[in-house]
Amino acid sequence: MKRAWLVVFAWLLAWPALAHKPSDSYLALTVGAKGIAGQWDIALRDLDYAIGLDSDGNGEITWGELRAKHAEIAAYALARLAVEADGAPCALKAGEQLVDEHTDGAYTVLRFGADCATEAPQQLRVTYRLFADIDPQHRGLLRLDVAGLSRTAIFSPQAASQLFELKAASRWSQFVDYGVEGVWHIWLGYDHILFLLSLLLPAVLVWRLRRWEPAPSFRAAFTDVLKIVTAFTVAHSITLSLATLGYVSLPSRLVESTIAASIIVAALNNLFPVFHGRRWVVAFCFGLIHGFGFASVLVDLGLPRDALAVALVGFNLGVECGQLAIVAAFLPLAFWLRRTPLYQRGVFVLGSAAIVVVAAIWLAERALNFKLLPF
Repeated sequence: MKRAWLVVFAWLLAWPALAHKPSDSYLALTVGAKGIAGQWDIALRDLDYAIGLDSDGNGEITWGELRAKHAEIAAYALARLAVEADGAPCALKAGEQLVDEHTDGAYTVLRFGADCATEAPQQLRVTYRLFADIDPQHRGLLRLDVAGLSRTAIFSPQAASQLFELKAASRWSQFVDYGVEGVWHIWLGYDHILFLLSLLLPAVLVWRLRRWEPAPSFRAAFTDVLKIVTAFTVAHSITLSLATLGYVSLPSRLVESTIAASIIVAALNNLFPVFHGRRWVVAFCFGLIHGFGFASVLVDLGLPRDALAVALVGFNLGVECGQLAIVAAFLPLAFWLRRTPLYQRGVFVLGSAAIVVVAAIWLAERALNFKLLPF
């Protein structure tokens, strides 16, 4: 069995070279005395899929091909963005376009201005619909700079329009914004959730006489979960901090495919136990990689240095709150059902097998650059 595990583990480690992270764009709005200045970083691979950038079809997007599409890119993007100041629409005007590298590849950088009737607006409403019709999992990550303070928000098809009170900006509101973003990041991060669930599923069971049996007490199950959650939290906090502060950087492709591989390993361990008494070690080791995945959002937002500490603490606490909410919802119900065939065969065995299948598809998608699953 251990030899088979080594073969599986080696196969998983051989995949990471080509993986990519999910589709995001980065929108920055700066509210000043003379209007609103905007910058929008959009992945070339997403634009190529939406409007076609690779004119000769050779699989490479050249500067000439991109420059020829500048007007079309600006028209396509700005038609899917609306800004209102105190209820009145602002006119968006495209500016220059550049190219920049993010952690997951090349992005076009569209600069634009927003002319608003109100010079010092009290409220700003932003409506974001980029790629909503072709990719329901796409997210727009907003950084809103007002009076030297940065706020953030996440746009999705489910949260396409959001209202911001500009005069309410403060260090506390910054902290809350990043905390909320951390909660949503783990709740919308299906790969992080499945990894956590893969580790939690056996928490209400114990490995005895080469089989899983119900845990004798809630205290034993809670202690096991406490070890796992603590190890995962400590590990991803370390790498989240190091990556956000710029001390360590790993390629997004390596990080995202290793996250998919970690889910497969954790779920397979439920079906063919090897680390049954040391799952906290698995949580810690792979938690280091998940921390880089969490950090990619903050790094790519390009936050000012004076906002990094607030962003880091708030975002990390948000991730922990989101994680604890999942544990609080899962553990009591799982403990109550632990002796039933529904849990032991349905939830635990079939659930672990389903997680392996989903994670394997994610790994293939990220390695071969195609989309099969809608999440």
